[in-house]
Amino acid sequence: MSSSGDITVQFSAPLPVRYPSPTLSPDVPGTWEHNGSMTLVFHPSANFLPLSKVVLTVPAGRLEAEGGFGRWLATGYVATFTVAPVPELRLQQLLAELGYLPLRFDPSAARTSRLAGFAPQLTRRPVPAPPARPAPTGSESGTADTVALAVQPGSFSWRYLHVPASLATLWQPGVDTALTEGAVMAFQSDHGLYDDGQVTSGFWAALIRAVESRQLDTAPYGYLEVSTALPETLSVWRDGTVIYRTPVNTGIPVAPTAPGTYPVYARYLSTTMSGYNPDGSHYEDPGIPDVAYFNGGDAVHGFLRASYGFPQSLGCVELAYSAAAIVFNYDPIGTLVTVS
Repeated sequence: MSSSGDITVQFSAPLPVRYPSPTLSPDVPGTWEHNGSMTLVFHPSANFLPLSKVVLTVPAGRLEAEGGFGRWLATGYVATFTVAPVPELRLQQLLAELGYLPLRFDPSAARTSRLAGFAPQLTRRPVPAPPARPAPTGSESGTADTVALAVQPGSFSWRYLHVPASLATLWQPGVDTALTEGAVMAFQSDHGLYDDGQVTSGFWAALIRAVESRQLDTAPYGYLEVSTALPETLSVWRDGTVIYRTPVNTGIPVAPTAPGTYPVYARYLSTTMSGYNPDGSHYEDPGIPDVAYFNGGDAVHGFLRASYGFPQSLGCVELAYSAAAIVFNYDPIGTLVTVS
């Protein structure tokens, strides 16, 4: 069922004049209407929460509807519906309005969202220590009252003049790419949701509340670009400007760092890394500092080496301790890391 569509209940026999209306759980504001003698239609006055479960209950009893063979309903009827997802393009529009994408969304028609066309003023936000990953939270409401969930007319534009080519190629309106996934994860992290990049009904409940109350992300947009061309380097972008660059080590040929773009999904001020060397021996390295995992076991982190700038790791992006401490200020959950 769509987030704004009617619900039609078709009966097999004419309804009693004073037939009690079916119920919906969670409760959704709206009205039931008789459409002929055998049909009831529910007209919602608010959107159903995307991806949520809606339970329709048709009551039973001798004063209610007749069954298909002229019998009274003895046990009632229950049906469960899943509300359809919101189009990817509308998700991107709302994320842009809140400041979670490096693009603005400029509406070209009447403003149907409280934030449509609202351009956030960006200020520096300190990056917190790695948060705990809470359990997924469910929605607190069955409706999305004031935010339009249909795609709105308008256009996107970059928020700053200089955009790294590797980032620009990730932007595809209406297509789920790493750029949108990272924005979803950043929003989840900021709002105490499980930051796995999955769009759920709980995510939509939080996103809609954020749009309604203008809970903007005021942080500059950060991006990490790792070049495997010798000497290997890592560049930290903030709002279209490289603010820091440092030599790094990527994976050796038998354990290379996979090329591509990935969002940071876990961070640790210090952790123990363990695994197996190419010769099969086991390693366990405690106290690895300033760790940001972005692709499986690959992470940006500090590691003590005699020199940097060429492949030496087992897939991670290694930095000198001092450099790692700086970069850790700029790679919160959802930050994209491109390896090329």
